Amino acid sequence: MIIGRQRDVTAEAASVMERTSDPRLREIMVSLIKHLHGFVRDVRLTEVEFREATAILVELGRQSTDTHNEVVLMAGSLGVSSLVCLLNNGDQGNTETAQSLLGPFWRLNSPQVENGGSIVRSETPGAALFVNGRVVDSTGSPIAGAEVDIWHASPIGLYENQDPEQADMNLRGKFTTGTDGRFWFRSVMMVGYPIPTEGVVGRLLKAQSRHPYRPAHLHALIFKPGFKVLISQVYDPADPHIDSDVQFGVTKALIGDFVRHDAPHPSATNAGAPWFSLDYIYKMEAGEAVLPRPPIK
Repeated sequence: MIIGRQRDVTAEAASVMERTSDPRLREIMVSLIKHLHGFVRDVRLTEVEFREATAILVELGRQSTDTHNEVVLMAGSLGVSSLVCLLNNGDQGNTETAQSLLGPFWRLNSPQVENGGSIVRSETPGAALFVNGRVVDSTGSPIAGAEVDIWHASPIGLYENQDPEQADMNLRGKFTTGTDGRFWFRSVMMVGYPIPTEGVVGRLLKAQSRHPYRPAHLHALIFKPGFKVLISQVYDPADPHIDSDVQFGVTKALIGDFVRHDAPHPSATNAGAPWFSLDYIYKMEAGEAVLPRPPIK
């Protein structure tokens, strides 16, 4: 087609996308043309704005490294990560789910830790945290032999890959559930933290007068053949940003009960006071067990 008017561009592009042989890719590309061209028309995107937008996409790529993923950070800050998660879990978005966004800090090959062990690998001041988790299927039956990958930020709000003062793999560990579906471990109480704001995402938040904070949370990635990989974050309701997460990740199902104890721990005499405990049930859905691509090394 020789383009006569601006509307012809959309019709021709959609026609080309219709020739895509893979059915799912064809569906995606046709819809992309429809909505992308519709967006350009809706905001009447100027030529200058278009050049700035393409430059931002290039910058997002350049700012993503082995230890930082600006693209994932942007997807979360726009609510896209949370939307994709909720659409694809909990009976296709109809019920509550323990699934959450992966986030930009998951790493492969966390060290294996025996149940009851600690994931603190370097001096990490903070109140002790004792976690008791249970992994079950959709009927509530325990899932034995599930691999539970745990990670979280330190009491100063940094993951170990962001902080040279922490040992490699500090506050990370992989556990295996027993016949009762349980796993348990010791760590330190995490805090909320600001997401990195030195890049494109930071400029967006500043332009929108938004704060950069995520409420305190505990990450888990649970793998077991026969089940969809469960990616979860359990949030502390006492965090001041629990209702304004910059990444739109907090749902009712993900709010945990981090209990403060001021009396001495009954068995861990070196825990000090106060210390915290968390009991949480992770429910997995049947499906194919496929690990995600790590956002960082």
